[in-house]
Amino acid sequence: MSGDKAELVCTLKAMRMARGISQKDLARRVGVGRQAIYDMESGRYVPNTALALRLARELGCKVEELFHMEGQQEKESIILPEQVDQPGTRLSVVRVNERLIAYPQDGKWLLNEGFHAADGLLDKTGRDIQLLQDAQRLENTILLLGCDPAFSILNAHVIRSGHGADLLCRFASSMRAMDGLEAGHAHLAAAHLHNIGTEEANVELARTALKKTPTLVIGFSLFEEGLMLQPGNPLGITTLADLTNKGVRFINRDRGAAIRLLFDDLLQRSGIQATSILGYNEMASGHIEGAQMVSFGLADAALGLRAVAATYDLDFMPLQFVRCDLIIPRDFLALKAVRILLDVLQSKALRRDLDSLPGYEAGMTGTVIAEL
Repeated sequence: MSGDKAELVCTLKAMRMARGISQKDLARRVGVGRQAIYDMESGRYVPNTALALRLARELGCKVEELFHMEGQQEKESIILPEQVDQPGTRLSVVRVNERLIAYPQDGKWLLNEGFHAADGLLDKTGRDIQLLQDAQRLENTILLLGCDPAFSILNAHVIRSGHGADLLCRFASSMRAMDGLEAGHAHLAAAHLHNIGTEEANVELARTALKKTPTLVIGFSLFEEGLMLQPGNPLGITTLADLTNKGVRFINRDRGAAIRLLFDDLLQRSGIQATSILGYNEMASGHIEGAQMVSFGLADAALGLRAVAATYDLDFMPLQFVRCDLIIPRDFLALKAVRILLDVLQSKALRRDLDSLPGYEAGMTGTVIAEL
C-alpha cells in the first residue's frame, strides 16, 4: 500500500469547454500562446499566480475551482473471487474481515439500471486497485450474495434509513452464494432451497457450508416460483409434461440455482425425462434474462418468479412458494451496516413494499429462522 501524495488537479479544460470557449480564444484573452493552454490542460505546465487569476477571471470562477491539490488515493492489495485480468476494470469493493474483496461491475449486479459508480480500478499489475473513494466509507458497506430480485428493494430501504450504510447485492445462486460466504468473500448470503420432508433446507445448507461458524438465519421473503410463459400462453402449457410437446422451447437455469433444483425434483417425481425437454441444457443466467428471452420470443418457457413474469407482462404457471433466508455469520453482527440491515428487516415499510410485489409475501421477513 502506498502512502498519500498530494497532486495538482486541473479542471481548466472542463471549465473552458462548459463555457464554449476555444483554447485559441482563451489564450488570446489571458495573453499567452495556445500551446500554454494545451500544456496546462494536459498537466504539463502549472501557471503562476498572475496567470491563474487571469484565467479564473475570464472563466468566471475561483482559482481553487481551476487548480487544487488532492491527496493521491491509496493502493491496496485485493482479493478477486472471480477471474479479472483486464487493467482498468471497474470494480465494486467491500472490506470483509480486514481484507478488500472486489468484484467486476458486470451484469451480475442486481441493481443494474445504468452504470454504477466504481469504488476502484484494477491497476496494471492485476493485483492492486486504485481506490476512487475514501477507504473509511467501505467500513459501512456490506455485500450480500444471492438471487432474489427484491434485494434491490432491501438496499433502497437500507439507504433510506439515513444512517450512512450501504448494501451491495451481487447475483449468485444459492449454492454459489454460500460458497462465497464460506470463503470470506461476502458478509451475508441468501438461500431459497425448497424443503424436502421435514428438514429446513436453507438451515441445513448453512450448517453444512459454515460448519462450526456461529450463524444467524433470518427470513427475508416468500415468493412464488414457476414457469414464465409467452403472453396469453399460446402453446397451452399448464403442466410440466407440456414442456415435452413438440416445438416447445424451454430455458433452464444453472445447476447451482435453487429453482433448478426444485424443477429437477419435480421432474423426477413426475417421471418426466429431462432429455425429452427441448432446451433443458440451455441456461439463462438469472430470472430476468429468462424473462427477457421469453419476452423477445427466443423461448416459450423459462424458470423464474411470478413477480418477474408480471414485470414483463408474461403468463405464469406456478410451481411452489419458497422462502428466501439471509444467512449471517455472528461475527458480522457487530458491524454498523449489519445492525442497520436487521433494523430495516423489522420495518413495516419494507414489509409493505415486499407485499406489493406479485407472488411475494412478507409474513416471515425479519423472523429468526435458526441460530446455529
